[in-house]
Amino acid sequence: MQSKEMFDLKVYLSEKKAIVDKALQSCFPKPGGPASDLIRAMEYSLFAGGKRLRPILCIAGTRAVGGTEEDVLPVACALEMIHTYSLIHDDLPVMDDDDLRRGKATNHKVFGEAVAVLAGDGLLTEAFRLMTSHKLTQRISPRVILKVIGLIAHASGYQGMVGGQVVDIISERKKVDFPTLDYIHTHKTGAMISASVTSGAMLGGGTPSEVEAITSFGKNIGLAFQISDDILDIEGDTNTMGKEAGSDEQKGKATYPAVVGVKKSGEIQSELVDAAISSLQFFDQSAEPLRRIAQYIIERKK
Repeated sequence: MQSKEMFDLKVYLSEKKAIVDKALQSCFPKPGGPASDLIRAMEYSLFAGGKRLRPILCIAGTRAVGGTEEDVLPVACALEMIHTYSLIHDDLPVMDDDDLRRGKATNHKVFGEAVAVLAGDGLLTEAFRLMTSHKLTQRISPRVILKVIGLIAHASGYQGMVGGQVVDIISERKKVDFPTLDYIHTHKTGAMISASVTSGAMLGGGTPSEVEAITSFGKNIGLAFQISDDILDIEGDTNTMGKEAGSDEQKGKATYPAVVGVKKSGEIQSELVDAAISSLQFFDQSAEPLRRIAQYIIERKK
């Protein structure tokens, strides 16, 4: 671990992304046989250049409580698979109908809608298989693994990400109040980000108070991250972001800038990041990656 004074977030993110990418590569066989098209479609979106924020948060969460990186890699990879499945489905014509994701044609544009749906399904189910793999169960208590699987299922299902996505869709081109907007953001995006860092702390053997503090951190940065996406959709650049800027307004999406304005959105985001960092006050420099990631959320351009 780099010292606080020498810590370089760019280097940290690059190193952890490489570790996660390598672990993800090991999860898939070379495409072949009757299911080869499906495997290619799954890999196409999984390796399309994502930041790997959720698996990195899982790793950083476990290191903050003294856990071992290798122990959480199966769950870290599972989190990225769930995130990727959600993006494939979000891009479908029946949902957001997007042509571009991470600077590349969306999955259904390359493989067709039916295969894209099934590629998402395949990634989701593979994620839960991975979390029951021997590589994880031989290192971590089954009781803890069961709690983590329950946490991630809750965060990714109708009480979390899927529920938030539904409210997001039915709220398009409608005037929404702040509680509805907050529900969409905390569930659609925030739930999985929070679950990512919390699962890392749980798998790393964190005490109840440590897990509680890191959960608070995760909830705050989860909402801050989605607000950042809202602002970038207005102020960002299509080429930099790898997706169409201004699409939220075109689709009549419920966003923080649309409800409270860009300036107020930025102020709320800053408050959330400050609260997230404050929740880590009793952690030593092992939690420095989490602190810097929280700051990065405001600074990022894509």
